[in-house]
Amino acid sequence: MQAKHKVIFDTDPGVDDAMALYFALAHPDIDVVGITTTFGNVYVEQATVNALYLTRIAGRNIPVAQGVNVPFAKAAGTPPDFIHGADGLGNLPSRIEVGGKAEVESAAEFIVKMARQHPGEITLVAVGPLGNLGLALKMEPQLPKLLKKVVLMAGAVDEPGNVSPVAEANVWNDPDAADLVFTAGWDLTMVGLDVTHRVVLPSSFFARLAEQHQHVAMNTLSHAVNFYANFYQSIRPDLGHACYGHDVLAFVWLVAPEIFETQNGRVRVAKEGIGNGQTMMAKLAIPYPQAGWEASKPETRVCMKVDAEACAKLIDQTLSGDWLKPALTK
Repeated sequence: MQAKHKVIFDTDPGVDDAMALYFALAHPDIDVVGITTTFGNVYVEQATVNALYLTRIAGRNIPVAQGVNVPFAKAAGTPPDFIHGADGLGNLPSRIEVGGKAEVESAAEFIVKMARQHPGEITLVAVGPLGNLGLALKMEPQLPKLLKKVVLMAGAVDEPGNVSPVAEANVWNDPDAADLVFTAGWDLTMVGLDVTHRVVLPSSFFARLAEQHQHVAMNTLSHAVNFYANFYQSIRPDLGHACYGHDVLAFVWLVAPEIFETQNGRVRVAKEGIGNGQTMMAKLAIPYPQAGWEASKPETRVCMKVDAEACAKLIDQTLSGDWLKPALTK
């Protein structure tokens, strides 16, 4: 049976990116037809290594195209190794030998090629800084008409930011690319901190999955989550040894939008100053006099609330299924 959603996954793995990837691979309604990598949680070269590794230890041979390594305009920062580990996966003590190389074409070229070959069929799920999508837009201005939809784990409206009082990390890392993406005119859904901060996943959940599957992929994920949860415990001890789901919620929305409450509005991004990276949403259909809020701007579907219990249950059911294959090796 053909999957309902044909997806390109734009990612900077990253622990919660690994959660999202494995949810996507495990869910029967999702077919991951390609992965594009970006800087963010790690440098882009490491993101590419991780994407190849995570897919191949799960028994999947999926095209991986390496993307941008710096923001459009702002100075590049340093990856947060205290959150995800220097390798992005909690500083794995070892890795099995797997083959696989990145595509010759860039991430933006891959996105445009696939969109042209499959017009109206591909959903792009982006959970890192948005430079790849921004470059693809510049390369192919008709991209909003060629892609089926775009889902972003990005931004915050009513919830405080996680890298500044107002900014979410993916948008803050490349605000110029993010603003371009939010105003491009496609079917766009923003799954931001307003909902991802509602879904807390204990490390014991992933330890149980590792015990159940007895597979290198789930052992890897459990190790990474344990490191991630150590970070969250240091800043939010009230959560217990747990972490936020963040990136996986973009895929949860894709397959189960009914467990979310959304609101449509025009979203713009602050690109400088103390509000750098802030996602600002015009919730009312009124003609704001300030430049940039014209009525012609496209609206974004913004997730404002989520049934956290139903979300966690779906993640559990999906990852508990029989989806893992023997690891690919050289």
